[in-house]
Amino acid sequence: MAETKLTDRNHETENSGRILRAFFLIGSSQMLMILIRLVRGKLMAFLLGTSGFGLFSVFGSIEQMAEDVAGMGVSSSGARQIAAARGTGNAEKIARVAVVVRRFAWLLGSAGALGLWFLAGPLSKLTFGGMQQSWAIALLSLAVLLQIISYGQDAVILGMAKAAEFSHWEAMAFLFSTLVTLPVIYFYRERGVVPSLVIFAAISVLTSALYRRKIPLQQVKVNWREVWEESSLLMQLGVILMLSSLLQSGLAYLVRALILRRAGQDAAGLYQSAWTLGGMYVGFVIKAMAADFYPRLTAAGNRDEDCNRMVNEQARIGLMLAGPGVLATLTFCPLILMILYTAKFVAAVEVLRWISLGALLQVVTWPMGYIAVARGMAKLYFWCELSCAIAYALLAVGCVPWFGLRGAGIAFLGYCIVHGVIYYPIARRVSKFRWTRDNVLGGALYLGVIVIVFSSFYLLPAWAATLLGACSVLLGCLFSLHTLGKMVEWERFPKTVRILLQKMASER
Repeated sequence: MAETKLTDRNHETENSGRILRAFFLIGSSQMLMILIRLVRGKLMAFLLGTSGFGLFSVFGSIEQMAEDVAGMGVSSSGARQIAAARGTGNAEKIARVAVVVRRFAWLLGSAGALGLWFLAGPLSKLTFGGMQQSWAIALLSLAVLLQIISYGQDAVILGMAKAAEFSHWEAMAFLFSTLVTLPVIYFYRERGVVPSLVIFAAISVLTSALYRRKIPLQQVKVNWREVWEESSLLMQLGVILMLSSLLQSGLAYLVRALILRRAGQDAAGLYQSAWTLGGMYVGFVIKAMAADFYPRLTAAGNRDEDCNRMVNEQARIGLMLAGPGVLATLTFCPLILMILYTAKFVAAVEVLRWISLGALLQVVTWPMGYIAVARGMAKLYFWCELSCAIAYALLAVGCVPWFGLRGAGIAFLGYCIVHGVIYYPIARRVSKFRWTRDNVLGGALYLGVIVIVFSSFYLLPAWAATLLGACSVLLGCLFSLHTLGKMVEWERFPKTVRILLQKMASER
């Protein structure tokens, strides 16, 4: 019995160490992109103001929604097909699938661009209340074409297991795109918003194409009949992925359009700044860990015990990493908004705090959503996402007119609660999932502290609430480090993290 417990303990620390290593490996590139995005946002906020920044967010939502509809999940479905071909070891088959995926992306991109071009007038009228932005939306169709083509290139890169190398390349491309597009905003201000999005997409497709050429693939000839046959397989998975992505981008568009119509363009800019900051750190944590988590969960197959252990480990580590960041955002958000944007954006403080509450819940609940996908239950996953999306839409339609900008944050928090309420019983049915005692206690502790800090800004003087929040951030950091130290042996921490912590300890 003692040997079994020791083996389980070693297995747990090994898995936890692997999660942390994946987090810091992929997270380093994500952190660089976040820093670039912060600088870019600061400069754009200064150049465009709240009104222009709101316009930028609305056009970005339209582009993303068009890409989700037309892209048909080609990046994910294509990567899966290429990875399956790579598993056979047949170089010719790998090359054929890669060619099919790239051509399929061209077809999807062309269809998406044409669709957005013809719908430019109705979308302008629906979004802005008139036809004044129809030509700008029509021009945006070029960005849709280029971005979907880049998705086809990305599928080849990811399918050939080059994710880590590509993440660094992607960060450099993002930096270059920022350096090129900022002068366009500087000279043309609001008129440069859509051209900057087109330029950004052009650089994206160029850089992904250049990196894809570094991957050795056999030269093959593929006729259009083969493209059609292989594309049917991509479409089967792509439809579900497209619909799920469309729900998310459609909700983002709906919320921004509601704010734009009800509260004006300035409010849309404030919401965009709050949304970027509220989801920035948590999104960084989720994306950095997901690259390692989903493949391992899929490999676990129908082994309920392994599956549930992975989900609990992922949720616990995510909570420990995200908790202090959310507390810091709640406490110092006026200062953060002023530093990262301008003084005018401090008006987004309240909605940012509501979004931060929901963001923490996302870290805890999102691993459960992967169980159905990993088990191949794509339809079940879609219906769950649809239910969550309907709830979010109803909350947004009800809260934004009633509470204004703050209502958008309240709606997001409600959406995150509904997400957990829907997915937990599904996880229980699919894999007999249950939260561990440590997760329940840790989650309750963090949730209690966060609610206290959040409420203090409504009940106490600002200086007292800030002091309470600062103490909570410090205690949260200590608690997270203590918890991670119990989960992961010191030797299993990433080497760079060990060196950093040792230097910090020696300086004290």
